Amino acid sequence: MEKLIFKRCPKCGNLFKVMGELKCEGVTCCGDHLETLTPNSTDASFEKHVPTFEIDNDKLIVTVNHVMDEDHFIEWICFQTKDKEQFVYLDKEAKAIFPYEKGILYAYCNKHGLWASEVE
Repeated sequence: MEKLIFKRCPKCGNLFKVMGELKCEGVTCCGDHLETLTPNSTDASFEKHVPTFEIDNDKLIVTVNHVMDEDHFIEWICFQTKDKEQFVYLDKEAKAIFPYEKGILYAYCNKHGLWASEVE
């Protein structure tokens, strides 16, 4: 399974999920080229950003050990499997529940970017 590709505008912070193969390098927002987000590459606390999970019967319970303050929070959690992507947009708690299967979990912190872990 190929990992998802996310890009961000360096000026306004808009996020873009690339669908399919990006063959063009000229994609811009606010007059600037989009930057590709690489999971787990920001200089920040790994244990407070990487999504963790537990399996409860047929459910995958995902949490991120992160504050959910007004100005610093996990915006969303995404679970990518071989045939779908599921996004949960968060507000009070950095937690999501998905049907269990193998895949890749992503979490996006509004200050420290993209984080990921694999579900085996």
